[in-house]
Amino acid sequence: MEVQYFKRYSYNLNRDMEFKVYGHAGRPVLYIPCQDGRFFDFENFKMTDTWAPWIESGQVMVFSIDTMDKETWSNKGADPRWRAERQWMRYITDEMVPFMRDMVNLRNGWTGYPGIMVFGCSLGATHATNLFYRRPDLFDRLLALSGIYTASYGFDGYMDDIVYNNSPVDYLKNMPYDHPYIHLYNLKKSVICVGKGAWEIPSSTGQLDDILREKNINTWVDYWGYDCSHDWDWWYKQGEYCVQYLLD
Repeated sequence: MEVQYFKRYSYNLNRDMEFKVYGHAGRPVLYIPCQDGRFFDFENFKMTDTWAPWIESGQVMVFSIDTMDKETWSNKGADPRWRAERQWMRYITDEMVPFMRDMVNLRNGWTGYPGIMVFGCSLGATHATNLFYRRPDLFDRLLALSGIYTASYGFDGYMDDIVYNNSPVDYLKNMPYDHPYIHLYNLKKSVICVGKGAWEIPSSTGQLDDILREKNINTWVDYWGYDCSHDWDWWYKQGEYCVQYLLD
């Protein structure tokens, strides 16, 4: 498996940001680590083993990035507006997405603007889901495992315009039924999966599921059993089960 390491300055964040790329060809996949995670977690927690068949066969190139959760979602002692104003999402959409597209175009001999799959587990699934529903012009596949889909998880009772726009349960609930994004969502593929076992919060997935059904947004929402806990062993199994559907 080809692995590359990058350290690039972010003009949105005013700091160097690190990431790794796994694979030599194929469609781009953006991996977002779990809460407070780092870019090397995809490899260190052996998610590479689950994705190896698709990476080594040239079907995907996985870009694993850093989070800013320690400054934002996890940083509950700081001013909530300051936390919300961190520009991590702009870093992804304005910097990482063009880099990913340029790299996969070069490797595959493509031109244009390939859609990107976004994938995460736990709080990474929260971020992935938010990216998919906020920017369907950029992201055309979603794999979200064991996420929580309201910003109240990180911001408690605080709400402002930025927090609202990063809380899928809130902005999707209020999205008009004829919003053009709904048509875009339904041209794409998305999987939201959760277990009912230890440390899982299936009620959050259920809340989002109800909203998606009400808005006629086609998403495969998959509930696993009470033996399925909030942990890597289950995310490996869920990933292996779901990825091929998203790639077909």
